[in-house]
Amino acid sequence: MTFVARKLGFYAIALWAALTLNFLIPRLMPGNPVDQLVSKLAQKGQVTPATRHAIELLLGADTSSPLWKQYLDYLAQLAHGDLGVSVTYFPAPVTQVIGQTLPWTIGLVGLSTIISFLLGVGLGTLAGWKRGSWLDNFVPVTTMFQSVPYFWLALILLYLLGSVWAVFPLHGGYDVYTTEIGWNAPFVSSVIFYGTLPAITIVLSSVGGWMVGMRNMMVSTLSEDYILTAEAKGIAPGRIMRTYAARNAMLPSISGFAISLGFVVGGSLVTEAVFSYPGVGSALLSAVNSNDYALMQGIFLVITISVLGANLLVDLLYSVIDPRTRNRS
Repeated sequence: MTFVARKLGFYAIALWAALTLNFLIPRLMPGNPVDQLVSKLAQKGQVTPATRHAIELLLGADTSSPLWKQYLDYLAQLAHGDLGVSVTYFPAPVTQVIGQTLPWTIGLVGLSTIISFLLGVGLGTLAGWKRGSWLDNFVPVTTMFQSVPYFWLALILLYLLGSVWAVFPLHGGYDVYTTEIGWNAPFVSSVIFYGTLPAITIVLSSVGGWMVGMRNMMVSTLSEDYILTAEAKGIAPGRIMRTYAARNAMLPSISGFAISLGFVVGGSLVTEAVFSYPGVGSALLSAVNSNDYALMQGIFLVITISVLGANLLVDLLYSVIDPRTRNRS
């Protein structure tokens, strides 16, 4: 319980610091979201000073109030689950925008990250166990895909599989002309079909890192004395690989996987930009271009909570896998 209490206290402080930065960073950026919305309204008629002040209050950008008061109002709104109104998608609230885009990102980037992790760790375990085999020699090929700039790899695959051979669609999240959004077979199959090419790109660009990391940790772990002892006892090689070697070798990969899962909700900005995918990354890009404080803060808040939550869960899981960490923490 002491270990858990220390971890919860640490992450509570980290959350407060992240919320404070989340409040300050957008306000230090050039531009003003109020000016963006006022310019849109001015196209339909004159905007009075009273209307402008009302917009400032609506967007939480009241320049007449001191910064500390804006900060307290910001924390009070968060406590009530009010993330404000989006300028980019006005008059939609931020929670609605995030709620509509988050499932797309989790479905694409989340599943791709899990597939890449499982595939990379599995192949890395076999490559480290059978050093010098064809699989071990294949590791540099996978790292080559990781060294290629992601947007360049995405554009190449998009050109080859989307334009030259026309295997997959060029953009979008589903077929907007023939399917309706809902839990029905045509829509689900369309989402899977449209998300296959972006998923392949994510897996190809990230599986090499998991594979080479796990392979190197397996080689290091296999030189430990307890592996030699297990072999001397006549334990089956498969059990040694899974229970003795892989279990200890994958500890660093678990930490990296937690961070990757935390950033899943932030989306892959480049992926969604290249493939015009309707996820959180696209919403964040639109928010930055429009100086949309509320939407940026809402997305950053979701990313922050996801990263901290994932790391907290992995810290607790770490203590179960390797009890020695409880005494070092």
